Amino acid sequence: VQLQASGGGLVQAGGSLRLTCAASGRTLSNAAKGWFRQAPGKEREFVATISWSGDRTYYADSVKGRFTISRDNAKNTVSLQMNRLKPEDTAVYYCAVRKFITTATMTHDYDYWGQGTLVTVSS
Repeated sequence: VQLQASGGGLVQAGGSLRLTCAASGRTLSNAAKGWFRQAPGKEREFVATISWSGDRTYYADSVKGRFTISRDNAKNTVSLQMNRLKPEDTAVYYCAVRKFITTATMTHDYDYWGQGTLVTVSS
């Protein structure tokens, strides 16, 4: 499975960005997906996750109410809509896929990772 994330960039505080991750190669039909991020000098942290059917989502407290995760199983993509961005959201964002249908919040629960896309929020 290869994952390609896109949509990162530079945005002012209060602005919005939409990240998209496309999967190719061997596709997993019943796979939960997630987004993580890693700021400079910090560990990778959980952002959001969505079940294989899309009926269950879970967010980190720091992004709850501002970010929305969604998926399109026909296109094999997962997206992260980020609104009301803050400077502390600045990080490299990674999409990930796990070989299970249920959501998860730990990095070791995921089996495949994208290369990351940089989001920079200026104050």
